[in-house]
Amino acid sequence: MNKVMSNKVVIALYTLPALILILALIYGPILLTGYYGLMDWNGIGAMTFIGLDNYVELVQDSKFWESALHSFLLAIFSTLSLAIYLIISLILAGKIKGSNLLRKIYLIPMLLSSVAIAQLWIKIYDPNNGMLNSLLQTLGVENPPAWLADPNLVLYAIFVAILWQYAGFYIIIYYAALKGLPESLIEAAKIDGATPIQIAYKIKVPLIAGVIKVTIVLAIVGSLKYFDLIYVMTGGGPNGASEVIASYMYKKAFGIYDFGYGSAIAFFLLLITLVVTWLTRKLTASEDEIQY
Repeated sequence: MNKVMSNKVVIALYTLPALILILALIYGPILLTGYYGLMDWNGIGAMTFIGLDNYVELVQDSKFWESALHSFLLAIFSTLSLAIYLIISLILAGKIKGSNLLRKIYLIPMLLSSVAIAQLWIKIYDPNNGMLNSLLQTLGVENPPAWLADPNLVLYAIFVAILWQYAGFYIIIYYAALKGLPESLIEAAKIDGATPIQIAYKIKVPLIAGVIKVTIVLAIVGSLKYFDLIYVMTGGGPNGASEVIASYMYKKAFGIYDFGYGSAIAFFLLLITLVVTWLTRKLTASEDEIQY
């Protein structure tokens, strides 16, 4: 068996199906997207090679950069919200009463589709009969805002919905990491007189720093390519106030059938994501990781 597994030909044959799938489903579409970005194409007729014209237009497109700003704001919000998820996870891992029930409650959004979540929050934000405005009126606010129709509020309203949608995902990751910590270290800290806050800040959080770095990358990358909930809730409106890169790309490609320009946006989004991921890993890397 060892001789067989040490044979490079056998190893290549075992890995070949996976490599073919990766090439066909991941790298193939990426290369095709970059290729289509060099074309003037409506998705049906013949393609016309126009070189880098789509990318030049992209750099000069103010609406694209506005949508990119919204995507980066969403990435910043998502990264900051990780602190909330971490605090909740620290509380749940502290053996409080009802922690098992709370973990199940936080997981509920993960069981719902993005479309269902979007419809739920549309009802919550409804300016006339929504739960949020009804509560504000009960508290004495005479003219509560139209959350999804106000260009100054819509992006933040959507962020709250996204924060709720992914709460369970990150809380479970942090909770699992915290429960895997050696109990002896925590007990020793308690014997030395450390308070729960000191234990959390000086022992637990540093020990799961690697997990936190991974979630930062996941939050940033996920935010940059976010699409579904925003598209269902607002379609990028009002007047582009909640437009993000992915929704802008969708409108160009499938709205006005400019697949060449839409492909250029998609390929540029890939490049942005790769650069941001690399920078994030560099900024969060420890000295040992940098030397390695």
